[in-house]
Amino acid sequence: MPSSKPSLLFTPLKLRDLTIRNRVCISPMCTYGGHEGNANDWHLVHLGQYALGGAGIVFIEASAVEARGRITYGDSGIWSDDQIEPLQRVTKFLKQFGATPAMQLAHAGRKSSTQRPWHGMGILTEADAKARNETPWKTVSSTTELMTDVWHEPHALTVEEIEEVKASWRSAAERTLKAGFDIIEVHCAHGYLMHQFLSPLINKRTDEYGGDFAGRTKFPLEVVEAVREVWPDDLPVFVRISSVDGAEGGWNLDDSVAFARELKKIGVDVVDCSSGGVDGSATARAVPRHLGFQVPFSERIRRDADVTTMAVGLILDGPQAEQILQDGQADIIAVAREALYDPYWALHAQRALDPDLTTYDDWPMEYRWWLEKREGLVRKLRAEAESPEKKTA
Repeated sequence: MPSSKPSLLFTPLKLRDLTIRNRVCISPMCTYGGHEGNANDWHLVHLGQYALGGAGIVFIEASAVEARGRITYGDSGIWSDDQIEPLQRVTKFLKQFGATPAMQLAHAGRKSSTQRPWHGMGILTEADAKARNETPWKTVSSTTELMTDVWHEPHALTVEEIEEVKASWRSAAERTLKAGFDIIEVHCAHGYLMHQFLSPLINKRTDEYGGDFAGRTKFPLEVVEAVREVWPDDLPVFVRISSVDGAEGGWNLDDSVAFARELKKIGVDVVDCSSGGVDGSATARAVPRHLGFQVPFSERIRRDADVTTMAVGLILDGPQAEQILQDGQADIIAVAREALYDPYWALHAQRALDPDLTTYDDWPMEYRWWLEKREGLVRKLRAEAESPEKKTA
C-alpha cells in the first residue's frame, strides 16, 4: 500500500551544490555496444530513454580509464580525448530532459580481454582474433593470481606502474568533466582492478599495496583521492563497492564500513553498495538472492560509517523503493535490469505511490498532453469494468 507520508523517492536530493530531481538512479549497466570505446547512437537512445522516463540520475556504463582496462572490445571508454565529443551528445540530452548525467570510471584488471556475453563471456583467444579481429591482450592485477585455471595470467603491477594507472584515472576524470558529467563514480567492486587490491582473496602482495587492510586499501584510496583532486569541489564523487565478497576469508561488511569511513574522509559523497563478483561474472551469485538482497549492506554502512548510501539489487517497484528510504536504509535507489524491462520505471513508480495522480507534469511535454487527454476516459472505463453491476451481469 502507498505510504501516507510524503514520498522520499520523489523528493529532490542535494549533494554538494548539485540538486538531483529525485532519488531514482539508473545504475551503470554494461551493454557492450561501443566501438573503440566510443559512445554512439545506441548509447544516446539507450540512456536518453531513462531521462524521458523520469530518473534523477542516469549513469553511463562502466567506462575504461585505459584501453587495457576494458572488459571487452564493446566497452565504453574515457581513455582518449576522442571519446569526449560522443559522450557530450549523451550528457546534453540527459540534461535537456532533467536527468543528472553520471559517469562510472572503471578498470577491469584481470577481468579484461574477455568476450562479449553473446560470444561466450570467456577469455579472448586467437579464434576471436580470426573471427572478429578481437585480439587478446595482456591483463594486469594486484598479483599474478588467475581468476580461474582457464583464464589469462595477469601481470602484477609494480609500484611504478601503479603510479601510471593512477595518472590514467586522473586524466579520465578530467575528460569526464569536459564531457559534461555532473557525477563521477570510481568502480571498486565486482572483482575489477580496485577490488583486486581490496580483496584478501586476490591480493597476495607483500609490499605497501598488500597485506593488511591498510595496505590493500592504499591503491583504491589513492585513486579516489586523485579523482577527487581534479573533480570540482561543488560536484559529488561516488564510489561503488562490493560490500561483501560472499566467500570465506574474503572482504566483509566490517571492512566495507571501515573503508567507507576512509572514503568519507577524502571527500566521497555517496557509497554505492553492491556485492560479490570477486570471481566470474560481475553479476554472479555471491549472497542469497531475494528482493532488495543488498539493502541491508547499504543500511549498515549508512549507519555505522555515517555516509550517504545508494542501494541496488532486485528493487522492483516504487512502494518497495519508498519503504527502503522511509526505513533509513539508503538515500538513493539504483535500478538496473528492471529499468531495461521498463525504461519509464521512475514515472511509473511515482504513479504507483500516488494512485490518485491524474496529471502528467513530470512527463515529457511531447507525451504529456496525449496522456492527460485520455486520462479521464481510462479512469471512467476502469471504473465501469470494476463496478458490481458489470461483474454480476
